[in-house]
Amino acid sequence: MEFIVVSLVAMLTSGLTLFSGFGLGTLLLPAFLIFFPAELAVAMTAIVHFLNNLFKLALLGKHAHLKVVLRFGIPAVVAAFLGAGLLFYISDFEPLLTYSLAGRSFSITTIKLVMALLIAAFAVFEILPAMQHLEFDQKYLPLGGVLSGFFGGLSGHQGALRSAFLVRAGLSKESFLATGVVIACAIDLTRLGVYTQHLAFAGLRENVMLLVAATLSAFAGAFAGTRLLRKVTMKSVQTIVALLLFVIAALLALGLV
Repeated sequence: MEFIVVSLVAMLTSGLTLFSGFGLGTLLLPAFLIFFPAELAVAMTAIVHFLNNLFKLALLGKHAHLKVVLRFGIPAVVAAFLGAGLLFYISDFEPLLTYSLAGRSFSITTIKLVMALLIAAFAVFEILPAMQHLEFDQKYLPLGGVLSGFFGGLSGHQGALRSAFLVRAGLSKESFLATGVVIACAIDLTRLGVYTQHLAFAGLRENVMLLVAATLSAFAGAFAGTRLLRKVTMKSVQTIVALLLFVIAALLALGLV
């Protein structure tokens, strides 16, 4: 079942990112969370996210703006390391509450509550018109790197904040996309180093085929997205996805997934 759900979500999400501005990690993480512990789900999402970004990097990398990459990317990498470390620190906390429902036991944990709050917060960030047009002056690029990197390391949610800061950097469309991809790759590589060190590759080795399927599905979604989703309005896409994210956030907070 996880192969079907994760692969479908990866394909649809990758296609949706061509139009909506939603990040692949934002939407793929809940699919992994249904089947895996939070820290492993974040790591698996990061792998798919990283490989998908490498694919984009091969296409757009030459347009990246080096100065912006350094001003934003260096603080982002440092903060990603801290965020990823915090993820595994809170994953060791004892459950806050354990309860039974329909003969099954469920636990509300600190890490699930954190994931739930972040998923809900970034869902709001993505759908509110005021948030979609949020921009910051160039002088705040290092701060943007810290925020994007930290939340990227903690939960994989980095794209919305990164775009909000880079959009005022005076970049062309190609340079904006390429610069964002380079920074995303740097954050992904940093957090993956921390994730795999803590997980000791245990959970990742057991799910290599699922990761391959999710990655290939993401590639297919990106390739086919423009053809399949041209008739879908952005408002309907954003509303449906936001509702799904809020549902997943609620289920996480209650310890049901």
